Amino acid sequence: MRERLLERGPDSLADYEMLEMLLFFAFKTGDTKPLAKSLINRYGSFAAVLSAPVQQLMQTRGLGPHSVAAIKLVQGAALRLARAEAAEKPVLNNWERLMDYLHAAMARERVEQFRILFLDPKNRLLADEAQARGTVNHTPVYPREVVRRALELHATALILVHNHPSGDPTPSREDVLMTAEVKKAAAALAIVVHDHVIVGNGRTFSFRREGLL
Repeated sequence: MRERLLERGPDSLADYEMLEMLLFFAFKTGDTKPLAKSLINRYGSFAAVLSAPVQQLMQTRGLGPHSVAAIKLVQGAALRLARAEAAEKPVLNNWERLMDYLHAAMARERVEQFRILFLDPKNRLLADEAQARGTVNHTPVYPREVVRRALELHATALILVHNHPSGDPTPSREDVLMTAEVKKAAAALAIVVHDHVIVGNGRTFSFRREGLL
């Protein structure tokens, strides 16, 4: 597999083979194929294994601190790469890569998470920050705190992002009201809210695209 990876790239490996190699690097010895296949069967894909909660992975027979740390290290590296690629150009001109990053970062979260992308006057990414984590269907967001942080970063525009663990990105009434409140608070200080994106399972909802912003 190593030769195939080096000669033909990672796309030449099946999900279980990528995980098998990763686990082998963590364990240094032994046949990791059965464990890799078991994890893929349980979670559905290599990406889903990387996104699984630490405690859940730690309770899996055959995994331990070294292997779970290796899994989470690869997840973190993948997210940093995706974020860096999304930030290479003005965000509004790099929308597809941005959506790829947001899906990777949030689509498999089991509770709601609210993030804000802070942009400079050229719409380049200044910061991507998690503002709050909530329950399976609610995350508290405080418009004044959002605006205060934007001023600290000298941001002139925002993109609001949160996920729906249910997988359905359709906004709730509370989502619509909260977006309006943040937009109003930001506008008072000449900060533009470009969009509010809700991330679901394989789908996104854009307030801007749907005429809600």
